[in-house]
Amino acid sequence: MITDRKLPGLYQAADKASLDAQRIYFWGLMLYLLLLIIAAAISFTFSYTSGGALTSTILFLITLAILIALRVKRPDNIWYNGRAVAESVKTRTWRWMMRAEPYEDCENIEIVSKQFINDLKAILDQNLRLAKELPSDAYISAPISNIMREVRLKPVEDRLEIYKTDRVKNQADWYSRKSVFNRKRSKLWFWASVALHATAIFMLLYRIKDPSLSLPVGVIATAASAVLTWLQAKKHNELASSYSLAAHEIVLIRGEALSTKDEKSLSDFVVNTEAAFSREHTQWTARKNE
Repeated sequence: MITDRKLPGLYQAADKASLDAQRIYFWGLMLYLLLLIIAAAISFTFSYTSGGALTSTILFLITLAILIALRVKRPDNIWYNGRAVAESVKTRTWRWMMRAEPYEDCENIEIVSKQFINDLKAILDQNLRLAKELPSDAYISAPISNIMREVRLKPVEDRLEIYKTDRVKNQADWYSRKSVFNRKRSKLWFWASVALHATAIFMLLYRIKDPSLSLPVGVIATAASAVLTWLQAKKHNELASSYSLAAHEIVLIRGEALSTKDEKSLSDFVVNTEAAFSREHTQWTARKNE
């Protein structure tokens, strides 16, 4: 089975840099939102004490520092640049193993190997800002592994079966799982937001009956805003739709495998399938930058 560990070292390095930056970004955002809610709660509970005011001030200063750090360091940019590099390397790798355009057969495998390595260099050159974020052991793994060479030397039928199983089915299953996951999370956070808004409305209506009553409406409103910010940052709705569409598109593309009998048809099948994978990622990245 062709796992990610069998892919070029540049893929593994970019993938790790992307995942690390993603974790930093969301942990920073989550801490920022939680501290805002806590600061609002302390400000309400201890509104008439200097200790409460001081604590709230400190928490708001911390949230400001987190906000500035996220803006300056931009881990979200590293996340997406790393993902773009990783996906580009993966696409090129599968094209090379399948002898698909532009790595068709030639008499000397070293010629297409050199072309493949040059393409990896070009991908990295286009993302120089990412280079300093890559792990120090980024190039320990060879750009072309032994398993990659073995797969490339196999006959058309064997390569097609490997591609359908280890690339197409694997990716389609991943899209399906992620689509279901994001749809569930979208519903979860939506109803959490509804519950918080309903609570705030109930408190405001209750204050009409008794204006002297002190209720934490501001705290609830801050929590509701935090939930909405988190939902927008995670983009569960967009991801659920994007992954679902990609999964269905792959199912349709898989039908082309039935007519794949020679090198040319295999190359066309691989190029079309990889284009579908790239299109999903490109569209999602574009929406992220909107």
